[in-house]
Amino acid sequence: MTTPHYDLILVGGGLANGLIALRLKLERPALRLLMLERDARPGGNHTWSFHAGDLDAAQHAWLSPLVGCRWAGHRVVFPQRTRQLRGGYASIFSADFAGALEDALGNDLWADTCVESVQPTHVTLADGRVLHAGAVIDGRGVTNNPHVALGHQAFLGQEVRLALPHGLEQPILMDASVTQDDGYRFVYVLPFTADTLLIEDTHYVDGPQVDAASLRGHIQAYAQAQGWEIRETLREEHGVLPITLAGDIEAFWRDADGQPRSGLRAGLFHPTTGYSLPHAVRLAELIAGLDDLSAPALFAAIRDTACREWRHQGYFRLLNRMLFLAGRSDQRWRVMQRFYGLPEPLIERFYA
Repeated sequence: MTTPHYDLILVGGGLANGLIALRLKLERPALRLLMLERDARPGGNHTWSFHAGDLDAAQHAWLSPLVGCRWAGHRVVFPQRTRQLRGGYASIFSADFAGALEDALGNDLWADTCVESVQPTHVTLADGRVLHAGAVIDGRGVTNNPHVALGHQAFLGQEVRLALPHGLEQPILMDASVTQDDGYRFVYVLPFTADTLLIEDTHYVDGPQVDAASLRGHIQAYAQAQGWEIRETLREEHGVLPITLAGDIEAFWRDADGQPRSGLRAGLFHPTTGYSLPHAVRLAELIAGLDDLSAPALFAAIRDTACREWRHQGYFRLLNRMLFLAGRSDQRWRVMQRFYGLPEPLIERFYA
């Protein structure tokens, strides 16, 4: 039997490749598209969030069916400042995202599929099969690269059900009033229903390790300090996001050797917060609008986009070096407390 030839193969079913697939299915349904995902379902176990100002009206419209929760504003808390911000906030749940991909792709989503190697126009699977395409996009997440210096944002979050209503109407994006230890630390809280919350303990740290037991203990202690009794833990997610300190973006892409990339693997994320959804939305639109989806054309378009973003992000890398390298680790919260005293339009531009 002849191995089918595809227009585009997406390796990895994460946020960036998933949005590329959904956008292409919407705008160019005749394309022969294949997604390869190593796990049983695409999307992983995540909550992806974004600020209302991150996207324009048209982007909000096509992303809207994926949004699981919205809030009209949000709050931040620091030892010497608490502030309510008007900017809207929204979250997408990976289970909903997986369902949307499964519906859109059908048999063109291969889950439980292990990839041995990726090249610009073919993929070798662990079982020896070789799949050919006009182009292959590698979206399997961030990897270490000698041309980019990274810090890390390590987090563990638990979606919990409480014994009584929590009383929150809006998210707390940063509660840095908690004890500071080996790096900038804050708690992130998203209220989903009257008695369910996502409580996430987050640390800006030098290495990519997550001490899960310690972070679970922090979540329990935070809930107790708020007067919340956790009745049930519904779900747990954890991860490490890259935080960019410095680098040579041209060398980074020379090392890619013509391989189209997406998402974190392409360096397309906010260098200070690690948020990647706005970049993923813009990349999906860019790719859907290209006349030429060959590997060289895709590589050039994605590389040029990533290099342009890098040039615009110098301030953020400076801020990151202050967070990671300047002063005592238990005092780094002062940088963000100072930032959140600035005018709200500036804060919105920071995230956007």
